[in-house]
Amino acid sequence: MIKNTPHALKALSKRIGYQFNDQDLLLQALTHRSAKGTHNERLEFLGDSILGFVIAEALYQKFPEHDEGDLTRMRSSLVKGVTLAELGRHFKLGEHLILGAGELKSGGHKRDSILEDAIEAIIGAVYLDSGQSACKKLVLNWFEERLAIIKPGNEQKDPKTRLQEFLQGRKIALPEYEVTEITGQSHNQQFTVRCTTSVIDKAVIAKGTSRRKAEQSAAQQVLDLINK
Repeated sequence: MIKNTPHALKALSKRIGYQFNDQDLLLQALTHRSAKGTHNERLEFLGDSILGFVIAEALYQKFPEHDEGDLTRMRSSLVKGVTLAELGRHFKLGEHLILGAGELKSGGHKRDSILEDAIEAIIGAVYLDSGQSACKKLVLNWFEERLAIIKPGNEQKDPKTRLQEFLQGRKIALPEYEVTEITGQSHNQQFTVRCTTSVIDKAVIAKGTSRRKAEQSAAQQVLDLINK
């Protein structure tokens, strides 16, 4: 872990593409609720809303002929947790996160959910530091490549939706998802899900940090088996 010295924070600011006027806002954005002091949950709330709006506006302008459903799916694909966690890793945020002893010991600086929250909190912090225009410019810069290649259509639908539509189109019973195991502490749980469907011979087992993620992973496995 890198200590948040002035030099280290300057290097982080260069990676994210923004230099804070109020450095305390950046430190707050990097502070998880498990640590002492003012944490980043309020900034995360603000940043989540701003991110959704900026991406929604960009998609609205880029795809004038497409309906609300396509725009919603593309936005969800761009702002989903795994994408934000990827950004966090690209910026090496894990080296700068301020965590409580428990999270530090359990590897919280690598956890997707914590990286995702920190990215949203940084967006909120930039908004408070410099206003809407600077914040929008930064978000669009972060997502420039992803916005350039994203396309509307079926590929934007999540695996559970695609599997459901595949089965419904063939009048086949929908899959059943069953949570078979939950392990770990409340802040770091892992869910095991069993998915059964008549289109494949055996049940599929998948894991995830939430029930939803485990079910999506199981559905993707079923789709992969169908398409073999």
